[in-house]
Amino acid sequence: MKRILYFFLLILFIIKTPVLITGCAQIVSPTGGPRDSIPPVLVRADPPTNTTNFRGNRINLYFDEYVEVRDIQQNLLVSPTPKNNPYIDYKLRNVSIRLRDTLEPNTTYTINLGNSIRDINESNILKEFSYVFSTGPAIDSMMLTGNVLLAETGKVDSTMIVLLYSNLADSAALKIKPKYIARVKSDGSFAFQNLSGGEYKVYALKDSDGSRTYNISTELFAFLNNSVIITDTTQAVTMYAYAAEKDKPRVSTATERTLKYTSSAGISKQDILTDIKLQFNRPLRNIDKNKLILTDTLNNVIANVSITTDTTNKIVSVKAPWKLATDYQLIILKDFATDTTGLQLTKSDTLRLKTKGETDYGIIRMKFVNFDKSKNPVLQFVQNNEVISSHPLTSETWNAPLFNPGEYEMRILFDDNRNGIWDPGNFTIKKQPEKVYNISQRLTVQQNFEKDIEIVLPK
Repeated sequence: MKRILYFFLLILFIIKTPVLITGCAQIVSPTGGPRDSIPPVLVRADPPTNTTNFRGNRINLYFDEYVEVRDIQQNLLVSPTPKNNPYIDYKLRNVSIRLRDTLEPNTTYTINLGNSIRDINESNILKEFSYVFSTGPAIDSMMLTGNVLLAETGKVDSTMIVLLYSNLADSAALKIKPKYIARVKSDGSFAFQNLSGGEYKVYALKDSDGSRTYNISTELFAFLNNSVIITDTTQAVTMYAYAAEKDKPRVSTATERTLKYTSSAGISKQDILTDIKLQFNRPLRNIDKNKLILTDTLNNVIANVSITTDTTNKIVSVKAPWKLATDYQLIILKDFATDTTGLQLTKSDTLRLKTKGETDYGIIRMKFVNFDKSKNPVLQFVQNNEVISSHPLTSETWNAPLFNPGEYEMRILFDDNRNGIWDPGNFTIKKQPEKVYNISQRLTVQQNFEKDIEIVLPK
């Protein structure tokens, strides 16, 4: 019986042994347990960070786990700005930096790798990693902090960078790279660290072409009217970015030989607060306003109707003294409009429409705390990043007995020149852009519903 049992155990051992050997030959990640969410940790740097009297051109960074470097061109910032960026490589737990420029004497350098370093297994990012060293006997310790806001919206663009120049000429921002560069964070803040004291010019830029210079008028740009003296007690600065020119829309290359239009009129109820818009497929050379006729259902012509075209000559707006819950007809004769090649509409048309009633709207009442009429505040309602309507404020209260239902952002434009629209800055004449305060709370308006809102404005 013992022999039989011994033989059985021997056979079982022989069967199990290959499985155990195979298992030992393969490295398998452990299953179960919490996901690794810890970014790589710097174990050692050679030379150590904050090294003084730095010599040589190589830096090695050693981490506690396998790492990789991604998108280094989008992340790397070196200050002072070199002619040639260093070469960055990685292998296993090591990231190596090889400098390719002759270093300036007695200068503190910062190599900011941004968010490029991450572990291999879970891609946990080591955020805003910087290595600092000095070619002199000390590390500079002064700093400059601040914020960059978009003047037109009051919001933040975290893809912008901030440029610091020791060259105080205004032309420097247009022609040469800055001495120092910092990123704008998601809250609009920025910080320059390890600076030497002195006088500097500060700018912010959305660097669309990677030149590190302000050379495209459609780029977002911000400047301070005066230079900044950096000391141990320098105050934070705030800059307002603007685009001197808007990106021009692409011109259609369509060769369609028919003049036609589209309009929302008649598809849904006509809003009495807005105009009818006719969108043409080709630019118009001229229009005959007598051949665009608004009538009631008895064909009585409506008086005081205004007909205008936009700057593209492709949109015709019809403004009328609309009445609530009323039926209208818009008669469009075929020779009403002629395009730049002489084409006209192929046939006349009649659009039938009905205006909204009182219960199709909501009622809103607003009160503004810290209201200051001298700042010429204009209340703006925004949908899909487009200003839907603007209302100059003359007192701390504003009411709208008829307001279109929907979700809105709200802004306050401080309209310096009182023209009712936002105006950009001008770097050449040192004119700052008009500023907009972005109201954090959102407005929800419902049909046949009243709403009271209190808004606190900045002092």
